[in-house]
Amino acid sequence: MSTPTPPGVPDQGGPTVLRILLGTQLRRLREAHGITREVAGDAIRASSAKISRLELGRVGCKERDVLDLLTLYGVTDPAEREGYRDLATRANARGWWQQHSEVLPSWFEMYLRLEQAAQVIRGFELQFVPGLLQTEEYARTVVLLGHRGAPPADVDQRVRLRMARQKMLREPEAPQLWAVLDEAAVSRAYGSRAVMRGQLEHLLEASRWPNVTIQLLPFNAGSHAAAGGPFSILRFAEPDLPDIVYLEQLNSAIYLDKRSEVEDYLGVWERLVVQALTPKDTRQALTDLIERLYS
Repeated sequence: MSTPTPPGVPDQGGPTVLRILLGTQLRRLREAHGITREVAGDAIRASSAKISRLELGRVGCKERDVLDLLTLYGVTDPAEREGYRDLATRANARGWWQQHSEVLPSWFEMYLRLEQAAQVIRGFELQFVPGLLQTEEYARTVVLLGHRGAPPADVDQRVRLRMARQKMLREPEAPQLWAVLDEAAVSRAYGSRAVMRGQLEHLLEASRWPNVTIQLLPFNAGSHAAAGGPFSILRFAEPDLPDIVYLEQLNSAIYLDKRSEVEDYLGVWERLVVQALTPKDTRQALTDLIERLYS
């Protein structure tokens, strides 16, 4: 007999999705019994902040902690408890990116988890070509900008990590990637002429992939809605998972999932898409830029 899956949780799914859904189920159980995060934290020898992060799927949860919380929440049926225990085991599976843990900041690891689980990735970039669309040579130039003096082995590993992220775009169940790039992101040179030509040609090629949409926001569009800077919006197939907005800073990141905050960014996104060139016109603009600057 197979282990029953907790309600609202798919039988299959990556560890990130399962981690978030496990947290959602535990939060619902806690709230249904009127138990505070402080009391739940005491039950597993943790803080209320740890319970909050667990319920948001931001941290993993030990099987023992899951079972202790289930006891607190009145879940006593052995089969149901085993279903949650099995879910915790699958949710804690290691991701491919952990082989790069030496150069992977903890605040960015969460984004990688979400990115790999997303069904749709929308993003606005102001200065750089998005990491998912960078060539290896361009990526190396960008990495060196932020890590001057780093050992060559570290630089190599950071570049390998960026290239490994891109593999999901060519897989059978690839997410939809929709990128709006400010004209500055393709006009400012990073690396040699050959590096930039190769990067622009790669953008042109990627824009023809069925799951990739690229739009250029030209300088002559004037002021635009994303004056606050670059951002990403991640959407998931599971109805229980809200959209998440990712804002990267120099040495940290912010994750927004409150409905009002996400809707603000969705509104900005919709205005950007209208202001930007169409995908077809973007391809022509990239072709013209290659011929004008790098032929």
